[in-house]
Amino acid sequence: HYRYSLCVHAMFYLAVWVAFAACSAPPVPLDDIIIEKTFEPEVCGRAVKVGDYVRYHYIGTFPDGKKFDSSYDRGSTYNVFVGKKQLIAGMDKALVGMCVNQRSLVKIPPQLAYGKGGYGDIIPADSILHFDVLLLDVWNPEDGVQSTTYLTPPTCVRKVEVSDYVRYHYNGTLLDGTLFDSSHTRLRTYDTYVGIGWLIAGMDQGLLGMCVGERRIITMPPSLGYGENGDGSDIPGQASLVFDVVLLDLHNPRDSIAVTNQVLPEPCPRKSATGDFVRYHYNGSLLDGTFFDSSYSRNHTYDTYVGKGYVIAGMDEALIGVCMGERLTITIPPHLAYGEEGTGSKIPGSAVLVFDVHIIDFHNPSDTTVMTVIHKPEECEKITKNGDFVKYHYNASLMDGSHIDSTHNYGKTYNIVLGANQVVPGMEEGLKDMCVGEKRHLVIPPHLGYGEGADEVPGSAVLVFDVELVEVEEGLPEGYMFIWNDDVSPDLFTEMDVDLDQQVEASEFTNYIMRQVTEGRGRLAPGFDPYRIIDNMFSNQDRNGDGKITESEFRLKADEATHDEL
Repeated sequence: HYRYSLCVHAMFYLAVWVAFAACSAPPVPLDDIIIEKTFEPEVCGRAVKVGDYVRYHYIGTFPDGKKFDSSYDRGSTYNVFVGKKQLIAGMDKALVGMCVNQRSLVKIPPQLAYGKGGYGDIIPADSILHFDVLLLDVWNPEDGVQSTTYLTPPTCVRKVEVSDYVRYHYNGTLLDGTLFDSSHTRLRTYDTYVGIGWLIAGMDQGLLGMCVGERRIITMPPSLGYGENGDGSDIPGQASLVFDVVLLDLHNPRDSIAVTNQVLPEPCPRKSATGDFVRYHYNGSLLDGTFFDSSYSRNHTYDTYVGKGYVIAGMDEALIGVCMGERLTITIPPHLAYGEEGTGSKIPGSAVLVFDVHIIDFHNPSDTTVMTVIHKPEECEKITKNGDFVKYHYNASLMDGSHIDSTHNYGKTYNIVLGANQVVPGMEEGLKDMCVGEKRHLVIPPHLGYGEGADEVPGSAVLVFDVELVEVEEGLPEGYMFIWNDDVSPDLFTEMDVDLDQQVEASEFTNYIMRQVTEGRGRLAPGFDPYRIIDNMFSNQDRNGDGKITESEFRLKADEATHDEL
């Protein structure tokens, strides 16, 4: 037990002596710098090389932890060329190979720091120095603009060129990722001309060659950014800049409208001209695809005269020379659309507009009904005229083929008296001089159709009718609603006056006329209610309106000078 105790005590005193010796011994001299990486970024886009210019923060301490200097305390990075003896040799060496956002603890021996002379009262002679370094920026005087596209649109009709006007969104950061500006936070694109000095030189170069919809990282050295002085607030002097850009719009003041994706119908008998009234559907979007309006969503075509300034200039121009049924994409630069002001919330200022248009129909106020004979029978003894009672089938549609109505759906013909305003004027015109069995294709402009509106027909719509004449009952001469097939009886009044009271009542008059029609001696105008015709005839003979016709009142139409008896 005594021997064990001596051994333990001996070991204790030996340990204390070793520890004391270690603490009191002078620091082990360094032959070279020692670098301990305390943080490494996942991606190192670029490592420092000799000749590069760097910006970094640091804290300088002695080995015992006592601080002797700090860039943080001065509120400014340390900015210097590397490898050009502008730094102590150890730091010049330590910075080479560092990446932006890398943090390292650098231990520098005296011979690579301030050596035996030290640095005034701050750093004693033969001092080992420790620097906690955070690299923020690196560039080289030979650097130019670096552009990296990370999203390419599927199609690129046109790329940015010098003097183009562009609209784009961006996030602007320093090389270490510090955000200094963003158009997204202002909820407004940055709009400018490219390549004529309205932008910093690096952005002027970096935007060239971009496509609408492209996303690009543009990195530029300070010489192409804000230079030695920065912008005075968020961008320090000698800072590299990184812009994450998405291009939304592109045009040139010399641009005119562009028409693409044309689908032309066959045939195209007529193209629109100045003064025509056009009905069309459209989807409207910005150049980046942002939707702003659609006629389809309102379930109503856009209807307007063309070539008269009723629509934006670009659309006015594009709608001239189109065919009915044509589909096309119209790209309109802002100076031919809504200009620098836009329309407020939906269309920003200086925006290029894209319209996908479907021409439904058009007409001119001077148009007449266009009639095309599809089939005409070989024998045609009689042709239709005003007053004839005609029976016909029809299929009705709009110019785009939209079905409106068909008599075949009801299993019966449509029956009218020509010239009696029982159908639209265009149909009246289209049914004249027609043979039974004849088929016609009628195109009726709206002013001869249903005008600006009807229950089942859109306003100002051109109508298409395919008609087939089935039957015709010859009408009476103009101005007559009843004619005699035989000679008129000289005792006509007496024959009507059944009760021989020297006056003809309405019932006597009606019975007599109906008997003449039944027995074939007379004929009423076809297509009308016979009793209404007879009532009108009676009223015309009842000159004094007492409900009876006397012999002095009664006169045949042939005896009338100006009175138009029914």
